[in-house]
Amino acid sequence: MRDARDVLKSPVISEKSVGLVEENKYTFWVDPAANKIEIKAAVEKMFKVSVVEIRTLSVRGKMKRVGKYLGKTPNRKKAIATLKAGDKIENFAGL
Repeated sequence: MRDARDVLKSPVISEKSVGLVEENKYTFWVDPAANKIEIKAAVEKMFKVSVVEIRTLSVRGKMKRVGKYLGKTPNRKKAIATLKAGDKIENFAGL
């Protein structure tokens, strides 16, 4: 298995993801090649919590234009980890 820091890239800080924290769900940007088993092990190892469920989704990059030049933002993968009742990650927004 890969190191937990290689699997979890950063937390997703948005209105929707901060609202999910109230439901004990935490959202992370993860390595696109990581599977649910690796993501679950990484969250449990890094934050010392019990994960009940992992949901993943691939986010396709958007086309961007700067003047006459056209480019594309990279494709990314997002994971939503549901924790066991009573567990929580402290300072989630400050990671």
